[in-house]
Amino acid sequence: MGPLVPFIISNEFSLIIALLAGIGFGFVLEQAGFSSTKKLVGLFYGYDFTVLKVFFTAGVTAMVGILLFNHWGILDLTLIYINPTFLYSALAGGAIMGLGFIIGGFCPGTSICAAAIGKFDAMAFVGGSVLGIIIFAEAYPVFENIYSAENWGPVLIYEKLGISRLLFAVLLTVLAFIAFYFTHLIENKVNNYKAQFSRRKLITYGIGIGLAFFVLAVIVATPSKDEMIQNRIANAKRQQKCVFKEISADQLAFEIANHHYNINVIDVRPKEEFNSYHIPMAINIPFEELNDRKWKGIFNQKLKTNYFYADTDTLAKKSCLWAKYIGKSDNFILKETSKDFKQLFSDQIIEPQNASKTEMNIYHYRVKLQQEMNALVEVFKNLSQPVKPKEVKIKGGC
Repeated sequence: MGPLVPFIISNEFSLIIALLAGIGFGFVLEQAGFSSTKKLVGLFYGYDFTVLKVFFTAGVTAMVGILLFNHWGILDLTLIYINPTFLYSALAGGAIMGLGFIIGGFCPGTSICAAAIGKFDAMAFVGGSVLGIIIFAEAYPVFENIYSAENWGPVLIYEKLGISRLLFAVLLTVLAFIAFYFTHLIENKVNNYKAQFSRRKLITYGIGIGLAFFVLAVIVATPSKDEMIQNRIANAKRQQKCVFKEISADQLAFEIANHHYNINVIDVRPKEEFNSYHIPMAINIPFEELNDRKWKGIFNQKLKTNYFYADTDTLAKKSCLWAKYIGKSDNFILKETSKDFKQLFSDQIIEPQNASKTEMNIYHYRVKLQQEMNALVEVFKNLSQPVKPKEVKIKGGC
């Protein structure tokens, strides 16, 4: 199991939370009757489809919740770890597990749950599982080729079907309702009950499916967080009304030379242009990547000021607006472009001829700032390169 919330909850504390969650999960399993082989194998004999209904309910609930959180910008789907699919080993392992489920009456998780409350058959099942693990580990060279064959990588069904996430969610929810209906009829027939839905079950199923479709309808009918921000930024009238805090090239150079520890100079141009030339101490966050979660820490800082610049005034303003909507930092834009800054603070600043005292003061001021910025770049060489925040994918499952 991976860290629950990387960089916020430590790995050690995550294990404590996982232990408590595991105890709670086991308690719920036992209370739901999943420590009983009779209830578990009922799926295969047709008299009790509780296992199928629970798995479908859990799957649909998790799916709808993930889509909603992603829609609101709370959850980044790219950070969810997806187990790679090894086709042959999955088919062979599934067949072995299915046979073990029918013969032993448990799956790995429910066997632990049943063993914990003292059931000897579950303890025997757990012992058999451990023995199987040891045999597989010792004989791994024999099974290695089939184990690693047909590596499809992380497979997403909706991508394989060529449909959207939302359409797949709707289809799976409908499939769950159909499965609940027909398995209920099968249960009634096998158990010699009247083949009809009780009013209570109809209300229960209706509320559950209705909530799932309501959430999916909300996702379809309302703009996502990203779309809302894009719409605000794309609105030209809003840009005209918005008052941007600007900073001149001379002021920014002074801030870099004297207060570099309190500022972030952010270049929102493509990486190729950034590598060609960038303002000293700048970091590169291309405009297309501004909403990437890995940059969230920069925009949510309270003690640093962000200075955005680009080769066009519009791009700098859009970036500033975006940071304003997704973060809490103080944001400014550079009045001039990166080309203007380069011209003002190039390595060879030309001394003006027959200049006034004011012009000479500006010249010496810029030369001094240029020297100080060059010295900083030399000292902090790594900081003049694009920042590469570390990403951690959440791993888990059984």
